[in-house]
Amino acid sequence: MDRRLVWFIALLTPVLAWSWVNPHDRLTWWLEVAPVLVGVPLIFVVRKRFPLSSLLLVLVWLHCVILIVGGHYTYAEVPLGEWAREWFGWTRNNYDKLGHFAQGLVPAILTREILLRTSPLRDRGDGRPSRWAGFLVVSVCLAFSALYEVIEWWTAVLSGEAAEAFLGTQGYVWDTQSDMAWALGGAIVALVTLGRVHDRAMARESRKG
Repeated sequence: MDRRLVWFIALLTPVLAWSWVNPHDRLTWWLEVAPVLVGVPLIFVVRKRFPLSSLLLVLVWLHCVILIVGGHYTYAEVPLGEWAREWFGWTRNNYDKLGHFAQGLVPAILTREILLRTSPLRDRGDGRPSRWAGFLVVSVCLAFSALYEVIEWWTAVLSGEAAEAFLGTQGYVWDTQSDMAWALGGAIVALVTLGRVHDRAMARESRKG
């Protein structure tokens, strides 16, 4: 097995085990951690046909940790967000915004990797990716963010008050819109700051194959 995946699981398992023990709310834990429980097995399923770059694996691991920590405490009560609220004088715990920023940043690199490794967008003729790649990456990330907000809405309708901790609005009426804005920002930051690093990471993975 790929040694990187061994490290991935070895470093993630203790965090997941800690999160499982006495979470703030068990239903919220399942709702928040569900993407990890679905996504990580998929990485193993496709590891031979589509091994992820090292950069993407690191980012996915970090995103998993953000979700797992949020699942343990609920996003509105994560200690890091409480400390930040005191330091900066915020009126709410903004840990959920970190989660939505990652919801844009990590899927942006994942989408970029899929597009540049499997579609004509990988080369516009001069060795560089098509300019359409960035536009499509951001569009996919915004679509994913919107879908997640719809899922949150469905969950609230089906679960009633039990979904309050999952939604984490904390009384902020523009929470949905700001969540999507943070995801948009994360996607743009990923493209601007990590594009070249990602290209090198994919090139190393290609040489292995």
